[in-house]
Amino acid sequence: MDGLGGANLLTSKVAIISKSSKADCDVDYLFAQVVVRQNRVDTSPNCGNILSGVGVFAIKSGLVRADSPTTKVRVNMLNTGKICELIMQTPNAKLSFSGTAKIDGVSGTSAPIICNYEDTIGSSCGALFPTGNFKDEINGVSVTCIDNGMPVVLVRADEIGISG
Repeated sequence: MDGLGGANLLTSKVAIISKSSKADCDVDYLFAQVVVRQNRVDTSPNCGNILSGVGVFAIKSGLVRADSPTTKVRVNMLNTGKICELIMQTPNAKLSFSGTAKIDGVSGTSAPIICNYEDTIGSSCGALFPTGNFKDEINGVSVTCIDNGMPVVLVRADEIGISG
């Protein structure tokens, strides 16, 4: 991603980071989604992609001291009240971005950033299956609603006339 804004959902995200108010965490992280074409900012969701950069920022800004060969950064996610432990590659107590980790759809490789989420079940809706069902029908389409850190609706491709 290059730049902030541009009326694009992917580039209109903000991470607000500070030293943590919790004794068992290193930093507090508030995610803010600038809602494109609306006059509002949404702080109800979370964003794992932006979260992965929180550890890098924490080390580079001096909020967390790097260890070797890895550094753990405990993040208090203010949006959900949950904690994520990030494990950063820091050989010789220096951040490393070189590695073989690959994400489909993203060019190149890099050092992995491990995200260990703690107790995320029902963090937004109150239950792993917010409707109480493994399967529901919405407008004639079979769906599964899940909340394991972020509310998600799973739909089989053939249910909406496309292939996976």
